[in-house]
Amino acid sequence: MTPSAIVPRITGLLDRAGPARLFIIGGMFLVIAGMIFGDLFAVFIMHPNNANIGGELAAAVAAAAAGDPDTVFSHFGVIGSLLENAGTKKDAHVHIIHAGYLAFALAFLQPWVALGRKHKMLLAKTFLWASVVLPVPIFLIYYVGLVFSPLQSIGWASIFADLSGLVLIVVLAVELVGMWRYARGTSERDGAVLRLDGRNSRTLLAGGLLLVLAGFLFGAFYAGVHMEEHQSRELIILADLMEQAGVQDSAAMNQGMMAYGGLQAERGVMIAAHAHVIEFGLLALMMAIVQPFVFLSAAWRRRLVWMMLVGGTVLPIAVYSEMWYGLLTGAVADLAGLMVIVSLFGMLIGVLRYTGKVDVDEGEKS
Repeated sequence: MTPSAIVPRITGLLDRAGPARLFIIGGMFLVIAGMIFGDLFAVFIMHPNNANIGGELAAAVAAAAAGDPDTVFSHFGVIGSLLENAGTKKDAHVHIIHAGYLAFALAFLQPWVALGRKHKMLLAKTFLWASVVLPVPIFLIYYVGLVFSPLQSIGWASIFADLSGLVLIVVLAVELVGMWRYARGTSERDGAVLRLDGRNSRTLLAGGLLLVLAGFLFGAFYAGVHMEEHQSRELIILADLMEQAGVQDSAAMNQGMMAYGGLQAERGVMIAAHAHVIEFGLLALMMAIVQPFVFLSAAWRRRLVWMMLVGGTVLPIAVYSEMWYGLLTGAVADLAGLMVIVSLFGMLIGVLRYTGKVDVDEGEKS
């Protein structure tokens, strides 16, 4: 089959999938894309940026010890640029994944949205297109800046990102109107309610709840044990740096900057582990309800379920362990993330096969 024939066939398949399955398929695509982009961001942008920031801090310390304030400000300007570069990429990564999660939520709610099928399909397509477009201008904010912008403080990339976000808000508002119409009793429920599907769904539900619970407990542990200690240590290090800059003790300032960098790395690792374990728990809960639409053999579905849970458990543990074991556990975290991506991609194939099977069955009946 030629590529020119494949695209119309896929488009027609999605058109016949219905709004709920279209949201599910789009949500899975978004989460997979977000996770792959996150891995690429970590390897090619975040880690090099962190190394460059460390070098700029060291150079700023040397300039401060030499009594050269202009050079100090220059190095901190570079640090600000590096942080903006990493920040916009991180925002793009987060927006892709969270749009996928929101698509799953809308899929579950479709039976209670009292709108016509044509309008619900239009809303689903509009939401997914806006979700795809939104991260692109966010990614470009750092590169586009204020070039040819009609505003003094907002560039074209930010404007297009805001417009894409506005489209998502409008879609959600219309979906809420449809739910309000259903609550008022103006229409009956449209479509089957997504349901659980045997052992695989129960396994994902149990595993997802355990991961979310573990994330909450770890967050409480960090807040109760480490957060205050990190804040007090940060103040002590900064006070020492100011004192050492006053006496121009470059050796002590270098040690202070290394201590400050280590503190920020420790804090970042703990926050990342906390966020990842909760997000993978939520993903497992969503995939539990999707299982009836995964048209694969029982053995393969079971493998994909356990692959997702094992990867979602190992990754935050490996991220947390980077403080002691460095790059080794970083490689383990990347492998665990790949397990989750492969599992999600396998389930996506199953959902696409299910949609095709329903289309064939309906054609035979007619």
